[in-house]
Amino acid sequence: MSQGSNEAGPKNAQPARKLPVAPIANLIGFEIGEGGDGRAVMTLQAGPQHANPMGTLHGGVLCDIGDAAMGYAFASTLAEGETFTTIDLRISFLRPVWNALLRAEANVVHRGRTVGYVECDVTDDKGKLIAKLSSTCMVLRHEKAAGR
Repeated sequence: MSQGSNEAGPKNAQPARKLPVAPIANLIGFEIGEGGDGRAVMTLQAGPQHANPMGTLHGGVLCDIGDAAMGYAFASTLAEGETFTTIDLRISFLRPVWNALLRAEANVVHRGRTVGYVECDVTDDKGKLIAKLSSTCMVLRHEKAAGR
């Protein structure tokens, strides 16, 4: 697979399916949509409970939903016996949010044998781009995958 490919992963990657709820989703209040084949979508109804001291959506919440979407997208490319860890996470905040239905859509851009690259756009209910994220992930196997 070449850099920039939209192909997500190995032939034995997990098919599209309803993903299980992660504890962080319950804490923050985002919902996990369909995911699989190197793609995932998260949604969050952002409101005052997610505000920073200035009254806008806390940047960490945007980072959380984007990171979760990218994690689920990358996890859908894993083969039996593989897991992964994030080794780099970047976010650019592009516009403030107060109250909005947010959508974090992540796609695996590159999936190599050991390293993968994922991107995510967070948009509001009007389709405006709120934040862009990217993540580099490392595939773990054998003893390195134990307990993860």
